[in-house]
Amino acid sequence: MELRRILPVLLVLAPLLGLKAQGTIQGIVRDARTREALPFVNVALEGTTVGGTTDLEGRYTIADVAPGLYNVAASSVGYEPKLAYEVQVTAARTVFLDFELEPTATELKEVEITRQPFQRTQESPLSLRTIGTAEIMRFPGGNRDISRVVRALPGVASTTSFRNDIIIRGGAPNENRFYLDGIEVPTINHFSTQGSSGGPVGLINVQFVREVDVITGAFPAARGNTLSSVFEFKQPEGNREKPEFTFLMGSSDVAFTFDGPTGRNASTIISVRRSYLQFLFQALKLPFLPTYNDAQFKHTIRLGKNDRLTFIGLGAFDEVGRSEER
Repeated sequence: MELRRILPVLLVLAPLLGLKAQGTIQGIVRDARTREALPFVNVALEGTTVGGTTDLEGRYTIADVAPGLYNVAASSVGYEPKLAYEVQVTAARTVFLDFELEPTATELKEVEITRQPFQRTQESPLSLRTIGTAEIMRFPGGNRDISRVVRALPGVASTTSFRNDIIIRGGAPNENRFYLDGIEVPTINHFSTQGSSGGPVGLINVQFVREVDVITGAFPAARGNTLSSVFEFKQPEGNREKPEFTFLMGSSDVAFTFDGPTGRNASTIISVRRSYLQFLFQALKLPFLPTYNDAQFKHTIRLGKNDRLTFIGLGAFDEVGRSEER
């Protein structure tokens, strides 16, 4: 009798158990020079038949994407195709991926579209390396720290293993320059010392980074007086669809991130992080107690189709105390 009651329930639940949660990729495609939205651009996942086309406002949506890593390609007639490598798709949150396509001249007789594995700019043809968020997150031993990833690149040396000092082509660690959305910041690490920009812990949240351009030579005209290297951190805009919350616990700290809309035409992404390593050191009766905290935010207001008003902030505090003082 009980089997007759259970069997219909199993027949109803069986198809649901076989379903897998799917992810979504959304974004905007713009002209890299004019910043205007581009309609009718093909955006597709390489190696699959899944893709989409941008609308009149340059927006696209690719739904029902199985979780995993994908190379996402954007192409349109009259523009250089662009490829975003190793985009991580999960069912937990929507992936926002924007493209900026460079205009190109094409002959009317035939159109040949080619894509190179490495991105290069006209001003820095041989010394530019673009690093994506997925590469930073998956780097072995990187601990979600961009400095540790850069230290593994050719031509880059480092000092002791517990610091993130970057020495490029024999330069000093304090000769590197860092820019966050075009604004220069003095350092990207906690516990930096005088004459150096390195430290044991990075202070920039990787979730705030869309990609990083590492330039080690032939610097652009806008980045004059550079001696060793330039780091260009590019942040994404906040989630425009729904609020998302992320709690992350690392080996030495905890972080909380909010990403979502904060008005009809505004979005915000904000993150705060607090270390707990000092409490562990205190329990072990170690003489020094390192403490660090940081916060980061980006607030974007869309004034029009191609106009944005952006507020960004980055702050950090760190100190090393003695156990008898606490």
